[in-house]
Amino acid sequence: MPAASIRARVRAEMIDEIKAVARRHLATDGANLSLRAVARDMGMVSSALYRYFPSRDDLLTALILEAYDALGDAVEAADAAVDPRDLRGRWHAACRAARDWALAHPAEYALLYGSPVPGYAAPDDTVLPAQRPPTTLVGILGDGYADGRVTVADDDLPEPVRADLAEITAGLFPGLPESLLARVMAGWTQLFGLISFELFGRLNRAVPHREAYFDHQTGLMADLIGLPR
Repeated sequence: MPAASIRARVRAEMIDEIKAVARRHLATDGANLSLRAVARDMGMVSSALYRYFPSRDDLLTALILEAYDALGDAVEAADAAVDPRDLRGRWHAACRAARDWALAHPAEYALLYGSPVPGYAAPDDTVLPAQRPPTTLVGILGDGYADGRVTVADDDLPEPVRADLAEITAGLFPGLPESLLARVMAGWTQLFGLISFELFGRLNRAVPHREAYFDHQTGLMADLIGLPR
């Protein structure tokens, strides 16, 4: 094997190890990552770590990208596993996949949807991975609209909101009425609010049967956005 290939493989393995250690720190310390602490756990001097991640923000960005892609993979796979004509089944599957991923990866979920990390500004290359779960949900509604099973209602959108949504649909979802995008965005924010309430303890001592409650709430969301029964 050429020396360059060996170096590339070793570098990739080192980057993976650094991210694995950093994820363990997320679980214990939250998003307040310290490159020195990560380097110490790996038996390295911090200056050696900078060859792989020049700053804490670079390491955070790598973890965020990886988490968004893992969540997107889970949601898209769940949607694809259901009969495409079963709109409500697809909706419930996608929502459950998001919840299951969050419960299995609470530290990564908190990094994506918890409190902002002080001093950190996510770069533009996090935008497309972040759009994968909501794009899947929009796709479910869009498929229903395309075959006539989801209808457009007069949602009486305020004109500034309609203008904002028209810009989004023109760029991402051509042909989707603004009122339908408004509905699915309401469902999307409800979904992640529901997951966050469960994950961050807001349902403690209030709702013991979490899975049944989640399915009931996502059913209400399906009604809200107009998915047929």
